[in-house]
Amino acid sequence: MVNSDTPVRLLQGQNAYERLFEEIRSGLLRPGARLTETEIADRMDISRTPVREAIRRLEADGLVDHQPRTGAVVRSLDYPEIMELYEMRTVLEGTAARLAARAASPVELEELQLMNEEMAAAAGDSVAMVRLNRLFHTRLLDAARNRFLLKSMASVETTLLILGPSSMESPERAQQALEEHQRLLAALIARDGAAAETAMRDHLEQAQLARLRILRQSDTGERI
Repeated sequence: MVNSDTPVRLLQGQNAYERLFEEIRSGLLRPGARLTETEIADRMDISRTPVREAIRRLEADGLVDHQPRTGAVVRSLDYPEIMELYEMRTVLEGTAARLAARAASPVELEELQLMNEEMAAAAGDSVAMVRLNRLFHTRLLDAARNRFLLKSMASVETTLLILGPSSMESPERAQQALEEHQRLLAALIARDGAAAETAMRDHLEQAQLARLRILRQSDTGERI
């Protein structure tokens, strides 16, 4: 027999998971931050049980570690891990760009172009820029028409959340990214798979450099 409190607890656990996930994504919870069940439960006005379940899900996602005498903490990435993650992202999204040059519909290409134009119009609004940039990359991955690639990329993207806010919050990086997107779009519209892959790889290498610059300037104690 299912306990009558079970649906409520499951909903609370899902809400707690989503809130903690977003706090990690936004950088509110930085690498090394402790996740104390009591504090989170009090803050979210729920019991400790759904909080414990949410933390377990974050651990399964690879976003949280359990450390001796400390308990649950937001996972920290060292320099080799960051380099490996971006290397995988470059391989996967470069391949996606090549596949999209062949498989994307005219409507999808037009949507990507419109999103890049919206990004240009949103210059100075970092929240909108980050959202549109994330959507641009998501739509491009969808246009590649490869479910296995999508699954692999989802794992990489989840781990990248640990690094906190997007480098697109920098106005200089955002402007540079717009120009890189435009070169990518030109290759996609021309149905030139090789050029699209090269443009995407160049774009992500610049994103990696911007991320490393942010981490070097950070005083949060991340190992890099």
